[in-house]
Amino acid sequence: MENQQEVQALQNLTVLDLTRVVSGPYAGSILGDFGAKVIKIEMPGSGDDARSYGPYENGESMYFANLNRSKKGITLNLKAPEGKEIFLSLVKKADIVLENYRPGVMDKLGLGYDELKTHNPRLIYGALSGFGSYGPYSQRPGYDIISQGMGGLMSVTGAKGGEPTRSGNAMGDMLGGMNLVIGVLAAVNARSLTGVGQRVDVSLVDSVAASLENAYIRYFKSGKIPARNGNAYASIAPYDTYRAKDGRVIIACGNQKLYERLCTEILDMPWMITDERFLNIPLRVKNNEIQKKYIEEWTMQYTVEEIVNRVLGKGIPAAPIYDVGQITQDAHIALAREMFVEIEHPVIGRMKVNGNPVKLMDMMPRINCPAPTLGEHNEEILGELGYDARQIDDLKKRGII
Repeated sequence: MENQQEVQALQNLTVLDLTRVVSGPYAGSILGDFGAKVIKIEMPGSGDDARSYGPYENGESMYFANLNRSKKGITLNLKAPEGKEIFLSLVKKADIVLENYRPGVMDKLGLGYDELKTHNPRLIYGALSGFGSYGPYSQRPGYDIISQGMGGLMSVTGAKGGEPTRSGNAMGDMLGGMNLVIGVLAAVNARSLTGVGQRVDVSLVDSVAASLENAYIRYFKSGKIPARNGNAYASIAPYDTYRAKDGRVIIACGNQKLYERLCTEILDMPWMITDERFLNIPLRVKNNEIQKKYIEEWTMQYTVEEIVNRVLGKGIPAAPIYDVGQITQDAHIALAREMFVEIEHPVIGRMKVNGNPVKLMDMMPRINCPAPTLGEHNEEILGELGYDARQIDDLKKRGII
């Protein structure tokens, strides 16, 4: 019996990862962090597009290394008959296939879900694309910025009266990757009930659209298009960023009790509790800009650190606005929560990669290995399929691997 701490939650699953760039590779790395045997499959010679994205160290992409940790890697030409044969041999032993090609590409290769399930009825096929595998837009190409634009995120992001603004990270890709993980793990559980696998279909645009939460409810209720509103929140106030002596600070009063405490114990403005403009949350949202000026009369007297300490001291949510450097030095986020993990990469050397945000308290995620160099595990994986050194060398010479 294995020590429970040595058991990883997904160690009984084998994943074939055909994905590229951000969304799919992120999904594969999450599964790998929880112990799944993830085999990343790339085209010989070029590999994942992200291998050409900087920054680089010793000629190797750190961008790629961050998104593809906890995986083994092989090269395989899926257009060649021998490459298809090897892939189907892997499929027979796999639990999950992940791909983020445009819908129909795998079918044209003769390796779509309908074909693969004849070789392994228990296979779960996770497909991630810009618009999903069905619907009028299914054949459109999709990138993160397109998902943020058509999913509505850009329409509600940005300064009041300003231009639609893309989120500062690849939010559509990250949301799509997370939803792919949710989908395939739901299908794994469904397989335990039915005995068979299924196809999981995730769209970047759907993922972004679903993330807009209350924007749709407000539109359905009022018929008015939600506007960009800077850092204010359309459902709660005061819940915004405020000017301080040395920057901006977040204060967030999510209910009436917190608001009244802010007015009396921090701002020394008890009159704001009974002011007709600020009596309840909807009125405070409506008059947020007016109230913000009063709050900033107080915040402008202090530094961000002083405000955070004083406001938190009264049990009211407050926070600084960190830049990336500050986050990497934070004792809670970077250290206690291990959101940046140092690993040893065979080419790059010592480097930090993003930690896993999901913590299973008895089976913590861990970076099981660095991202593979291109084709690093060809001999190992093909050897497990019964290929000998001479056969592997021949496949390499003919561009199959």
